[in-house]
Amino acid sequence: MISVARKALFSPLTAWVACAAIAFYFVYPLRKTLKFGMDLVGGTYITLEVQTEKAVEAELAGEMQALEVRLKQARKRLPLEKRIVDSVIKFTFSSIQDAQEAYQVAHDSIPDMKHSVEGTVLSLQFTDARIAAIKNDAVLRNIQVLKTRLDRFSVAEIPIARQGERNIIIELPDVSNPQQAKEMIGRAALLEFRLVDREAPTKEDLLYEVDGVVPHDKEILAEIGNDGREHFYLVQKYATVTGRHVHDAKPAFGGANGIEPVVAFHLTREGGDLFYELTSKNFNRPLAIVLDGQIISVAQIKAAIRESGSIEGKFNSERARALAMLLKSGAFVAPVTFEQERQIGPSLGAESIQRGLYSCAAGLALLLLFSVLFYKVAGALAFLALLFNLVLVLIGMAFLQATLTLPGIAGMILTVGMAIDASILIFEHIRERLRIGVPFRKAIDEGFSGTLRVILDANITTFIVGVVLYHFGTGPIQGFAVTMMLGIVATLIAGLFFLRALFSFIANVFAVQQIKI
Repeated sequence: MISVARKALFSPLTAWVACAAIAFYFVYPLRKTLKFGMDLVGGTYITLEVQTEKAVEAELAGEMQALEVRLKQARKRLPLEKRIVDSVIKFTFSSIQDAQEAYQVAHDSIPDMKHSVEGTVLSLQFTDARIAAIKNDAVLRNIQVLKTRLDRFSVAEIPIARQGERNIIIELPDVSNPQQAKEMIGRAALLEFRLVDREAPTKEDLLYEVDGVVPHDKEILAEIGNDGREHFYLVQKYATVTGRHVHDAKPAFGGANGIEPVVAFHLTREGGDLFYELTSKNFNRPLAIVLDGQIISVAQIKAAIRESGSIEGKFNSERARALAMLLKSGAFVAPVTFEQERQIGPSLGAESIQRGLYSCAAGLALLLLFSVLFYKVAGALAFLALLFNLVLVLIGMAFLQATLTLPGIAGMILTVGMAIDASILIFEHIRERLRIGVPFRKAIDEGFSGTLRVILDANITTFIVGVVLYHFGTGPIQGFAVTMMLGIVATLIAGLFFLRALFSFIANVFAVQQIKI
């Protein structure tokens, strides 16, 4: 008895069951870890409007900064004042000659803008064609940012599509907290590094220091302290280093004590060069880190920084993770506003869902009947392997945070049908070996090893089809492809390893010399 228990404890089957049980423990209950699609449980329907004019303003600000750099490179005088008024860049110079020289530089380096000079003022504005292109690009790029934020691995089946010229529609299936989703969707996540000129405890004190007039290239922003009080800073209005220069961001620990939650970031090569120029020329000046128009941290520049740094603020671990995710997904090209929100029920209806699940259950029952009638005890073992297969698929979907839809359920059932094919190949090969007098245990080994190549070929080709469907498909097609690919991996594990472990367990632990096949 002790020997049997020892053999059972150290058998491969025990290891497989233990691994599956541990994995299932981390994803149970499935209703909390596995999301269901809009067709099964309904969800939230949101319409966003993209403020495309803001994208045009941002492009103008970028061109304004770029032209100033070109003037430096051409050794021309820089403007005394720069500002954007009614979608027109205006540079004010000290003399008409300086304005004319700047006009020539702008005309040669920025041909797709309209240029004009009136006295000492150089004006630049986009052509109508470029404005239309910027607005169109803003909508498309915002859609891409939303897809990264809401469905990073393209397995959650969140439909995000354009509607009209400037609207975006989002369908959030099985959303338990719509407000949290809206907060993530609505954040612009525009990160900027701006030099600080002055600071004061109140906005009135700061205005007093500048004689009540804020320069056109400056603005006043607030930082909220730990005590909830605001502290005000006069900062540069246009930033040279922004979130678009951030290559990667992740939560970390740092700060004065080394244990405070911070967001560590790495810059692109272009961003590193710009940040190095900014920090190397402004030693001991305060630098404000601005997120969506609010200062989250102010630090003194103590050294030139090129590639990486960290953002310290009033973070907890959850806020640090959320900010890192937003920075990695990128900032909106233009801010969005919520135009419509409504809750919708399952698109298929309870009766359709019930019939679909009944058909799946009937298919599994017929599969069990077929297995037992044709392959006796071995058929029952094959059905156990199929159930193990389904458990593996559900675990995989839970870990990937995939959304289960009715097409996904169809993909699972399809892989189950394919999985029984692998068992049939193995059983028929075992039968052939038994007919020519090969001992039972050896016949099992040869049955599995002899069909290995055929099973791998069949499943790998199907897996390639799933990859193609996932890459070129959208929505339900991607959901079908994900469950099918997971099912193929689970089929190989269940058919080639778990089923073999079942046979070995019965043969070795209970010393069974023959099983009806």
